[in-house]
Order: sequence, then structure tokens, then C-alpha cells
Amino acid sequence: MNINKIDLNLLIYLDVLLRECNVTRSANKLNITQPAMSNGLKRLRDLLNDPLLVRTSEGMKPTEKALRLQPIVRKVLLELEEALQPEADFNEKTSTRVFRVMASDYAASTVIPRLLNRLRENAPGITIDIMTPSDVTFHDVEAGKIDMAINRFEELPQSFHEKSVWLDTFVCMMAADNPIAQNFTLETYLEAQHIWVSKTGFGVGVGMDPTDVQKLGWVDEALQRQGRKRSIRVFTRSYHTAMHLALEQDLIATLPRKVALINRNNPDFVILEPPFAIPPIELKMIWSPLLHHDASHIWFRKQVIELANELKSQNYVR
Repeated sequence: MNINKIDLNLLIYLDVLLRECNVTRSANKLNITQPAMSNGLKRLRDLLNDPLLVRTSEGMKPTEKALRLQPIVRKVLLELEEALQPEADFNEKTSTRVFRVMASDYAASTVIPRLLNRLRENAPGITIDIMTPSDVTFHDVEAGKIDMAINRFEELPQSFHEKSVWLDTFVCMMAADNPIAQNFTLETYLEAQHIWVSKTGFGVGVGMDPTDVQKLGWVDEALQRQGRKRSIRVFTRSYHTAMHLALEQDLIATLPRKVALINRNNPDFVILEPPFAIPPIELKMIWSPLLHHDASHIWFRKQVIELANELKSQNYVR
């Protein structure tokens, strides 16, 4: 095939069609009419000698050739958009830019307050729009609709830029008058009732099953490796809720250290090292290649990393 025959608009159509697998939604995404989108699909089929999308009982599905082309087309378009981004100086003192940040509950509790303090002093006109993992998708981040996502990620699309914010260990948090605080061992830990808390990934969450250890996460997987299991009384997706519930005398919250340290000066709490080994978790920030060379975004990423380095030194437990 002669590449001169390929209209750049057709690549854009193909990219959206393969993501949406629906002509109407694709047309709406590109703000064109449905007949124009259908015509674009017909031209692509003729050009590539492949149906690209076929109708099944589950809706339109991409062909094998379409699946092979999808990451290549996406990469080409992202690199082209990145190269065409205009260069401009950034003055944080006068900027009124809005940065949209997807932050897990953990990140929102630890990173965002410090970030706001920095902006208040150095960039008073900048606004932060904080979104939860259920508000956005990887496509939103990739398209640059979200400036940054801060969370713990298992797998990421290869096109994303990423940087480790920090590694965090776990601690146990309980009411100061909890009797086991004076005799905190693995056995007393397992005899107690526990608060489970986690918030990771994208998309709307589902209910938890106390018997499904593989989905319970780091703490319960660490116990399982020792052939042990804790009794979970409460499931929550909010670290602040978990810490509030830890004031109940019969409950223990095992959570990342930097979250617990929010209450390190509160005499109603005791924060102790866990009586068993739990692997650390890694907090990352990710962003679109479309924003990688943007002057304001470079400045914003620097703020996050600098404050993260300040917080790394906090390791207080009492």
C-alpha cells in the first residue's frame, strides 16, 4: 500500500472507532455526523481490505487485523500530537491554570494537602480539581483530559509516563485505650476485629468477599503466606473512615504509614509496628505523553516530587 493514499483523518477515525466499537459514539466523540463516520469506516475498510469491525451478539468487535493496528495507530497519533504541542513559558505566580488530578483516597490524604500548601505560597492563582478513580479512565489520562493520576498501579499502558512518588510501609492504628496495645503480638492481632481499607485502580468498585484473599490485598496476602487469617469486621474505601473507626476499642486498622501519621499527635490513637512483615506499597504518578513537554506540567510534576521527598523523611511511630 502506498502511504500517500492514507488521509490523516482516517487514522483519527480508526483510532476512535477501535476504542469505542460503535459508529454513533465515535461520531459524537469527533463531533461529526453519523453518516460521515460511517463513510469513514467504509473508506478504511476499502483501504485496508478488512472489515475492521464486525457485528456480533455482543455488539461490534474488532477483527484480528484491527487489533494489530490499534496500538500502532494510537502511538503514531500520540507522538504527532505531542510534537505539535506549542511551546510556551510558564509563570506560576500569575497563572490561573486548573490542574485536574485523579488521586486515590490514600494520595488525596497524604499528597494533596501538602501540594495545596505549596501552591498557596508559590502559585496562588492555580486551582486543583481532584477526581476519584471512579471518575476517570485510562483513556482520559492518555488523551490529556486528566493532568495526572496518583495511585498504586499494577499495570499501565506503555504510552504513559510514570514516576515513583514513594514507597510506603504499613502500621497498625488503634484506640489508645485498646487493651491489646500493651500486649501487641501476632496472636493478639489475630484475635482482634479488623478494618479493611483500600482504594486503587480505575472504575467503579464492587462489594468485597471476606473469603477471597486474592482480592483483599497486601495485608491479607502477607498473612496468608504465614498460613494465618484475620477477622474483618468492616470494609471501607476511605482511609479517613478507617482511622475514625479505629477509635472503637475492639477494632484495628492496618494501613500505610503516611496515612496514619496524619493522626500521630492525636492522644486518642496508638500507632504500632505490625507484628508480621508486610511488603511496602509504591505510590506512582502517571501522565499523558501529550503533556510531557508542557512547561506548566513540568513545573507541576516538580512540585509533587519535591513535596514527596520532604514527606519521605517522616517515619514516626509511637
